[in-house]
Amino acid sequence: MFKGIDHVQLAAPKNSEQQCRAFFGDILGMTEIEKPENLKKRGGVWFECGAHQLHIGIQEPFTPALKAHPAFLMTDIKAFKQQLQHHQVDIKEDEPLEGASRFYLDDPFGNRLEFIQWL
Repeated sequence: MFKGIDHVQLAAPKNSEQQCRAFFGDILGMTEIEKPENLKKRGGVWFECGAHQLHIGIQEPFTPALKAHPAFLMTDIKAFKQQLQHHQVDIKEDEPLEGASRFYLDDPFGNRLEFIQWL
């Protein structure tokens, strides 16, 4: 029986851990969490995202997810959008979704990310 989602994994190119920390940690504001010791040799970085986790794994050869994407549930999407604009992150608006405020952006590697707040 399904209880929920434990984590979402995105891929990134080899040796991109510092870029991941700068983007997902410093710009988006996620908290990095320690990977289990036996998985550290694979590279990548893990972050806490509310009650869930976001895992950034190293993939070679790397290809970004252009359509498939996680959607992050937000509590104050307007303030978050201002934070992103302060960091000059390119925000992509999409067709309106009734009852929600949302937008997309690409991470530094081209993976699509959605941010949504249900009104």
